[in-house]
Amino acid sequence: MSRNFVACELGEEQGRILWGTLHNGNLRLNVVRRFQNVPIVDREGVFWDAAQIYQDLLIGLREVGGHDEPVESISCTSWASDYLLFHADASFIPPTYHYRDARTEAGRKKFLADVPWASLYDETGIHNTTNSTLFQLAVERSKRLKRADHLLPIADGFNFLLSGVPCVEKSTASATQLFNPVTGNWSELLQSALRLPAKLLPGIVTAGTKLKPLRSEIAKATKLEEPQIIASCSHELAATVMGLPVEAEETWAFLRLGNTSLIGTEHPETICSELGREGGYSNVIGYGNQALLHKQTTGLWILEECRRHWAGADNGLEDGVITHLAASAPPLESFINFDDPRFAEPGDMPLKIRAYCKETSQPEPRKPGPVVRCVLESLALHYRKALAEMSLLTGRDFTRLYLLGDTSNSLLNHFIANALQIPVVIPPPDAAAIGNIIVQALATGHIKSLAEARHIIRQSFKTTTLTPYAATWAPAFDRFTELTAVKPETAST
Repeated sequence: MSRNFVACELGEEQGRILWGTLHNGNLRLNVVRRFQNVPIVDREGVFWDAAQIYQDLLIGLREVGGHDEPVESISCTSWASDYLLFHADASFIPPTYHYRDARTEAGRKKFLADVPWASLYDETGIHNTTNSTLFQLAVERSKRLKRADHLLPIADGFNFLLSGVPCVEKSTASATQLFNPVTGNWSELLQSALRLPAKLLPGIVTAGTKLKPLRSEIAKATKLEEPQIIASCSHELAATVMGLPVEAEETWAFLRLGNTSLIGTEHPETICSELGREGGYSNVIGYGNQALLHKQTTGLWILEECRRHWAGADNGLEDGVITHLAASAPPLESFINFDDPRFAEPGDMPLKIRAYCKETSQPEPRKPGPVVRCVLESLALHYRKALAEMSLLTGRDFTRLYLLGDTSNSLLNHFIANALQIPVVIPPPDAAAIGNIIVQALATGHIKSLAEARHIIRQSFKTTTLTPYAATWAPAFDRFTELTAVKPETAST
């Protein structure tokens, strides 16, 4: 018998309503609706249009109801840090601020003027980030907070609107920078420091908690027969990790590529050590109370800056041409240190790369092919260095890497496998939605165990595995390590 589930994936740029069908041990996904999530920017600040997101969500659920098929459950997943304020009757208290609003940085400066960030890390296990719920609350108007009955992260807020149950799933709670991973609850120290009303933060629940059936008026409007609303992994990172096709007993890490990248692993307990703090690591609590240790690191932004410069100089190149030129360039000639301050600012990036290579007595890449190869190889070696750092932090040697995000650059993907010298697995792009639905199926008893869940993911979705084939990357890593050990300000001496 088929069982149907709905994942409401609320992203920072796009929302999606996905239909998942579990049948004979296989899971199939279909996108029912997509909608744009466009922030409001005006002279008052940067905000999310929460009311429009809710309307788009309801439209998607009506489209699900139009299939005239029974739905077991529904759950929402979203980004972290931002939050919704509600009255007791579940009505919004506008506005819903965007973490990129200037007030977040103002709140960060205000809070850290009184509380050292090392102490904050020890309390929360969250790195000194700029998109924190805590920092937004540091400058939140007390009048708004007194009017509010509930503060809920985005996904939990929409689960509340659907179910009428105010609660925060542990993965999003742990990412707010208001959560103490030792006590497993809200930090009393930080609530006191912020002077938050006692009623404001609802109870924390674990992933897979059943809330209530879909509110009757929404069920009637959408023609859904009161499916259960479930607090799945509300944080998209926790949902993504839950949707990976990991094998039992393997020691794995994940790397999400983008303009900035995210590297991490699952660990039985949070790591709030000095090494973790100085290394920039954060802890989010995933399914089964597993800690998702991760850090933001260098991504594809430098390559995008190179493309932008070439396009501005009437030398724009298509991606396929750039890849071909880079693949044809001499291998492992020159590397760059992404910690050098020059690479943190926009500008003529090819010129900066040539200057850095000259200063460090390396061959200067002058044409687009060698420049791109230099960037991609340096990125791959940078990720190997980050993985080695994470091995030191966790006491584990990793045997497999799951590659997420923008995996369209096949040359970079192969470079990463060769640099790391372990298999690199590219899972399906819908890992977060898969994880959301898998937790729903576990909560409703239609999947009996985590082992069964992982088996279903592996047999239901196609993956690509890249096997390392070039041993010449080992001495290249030694050169890269020596190069990046030099402090950026002294690189030219």
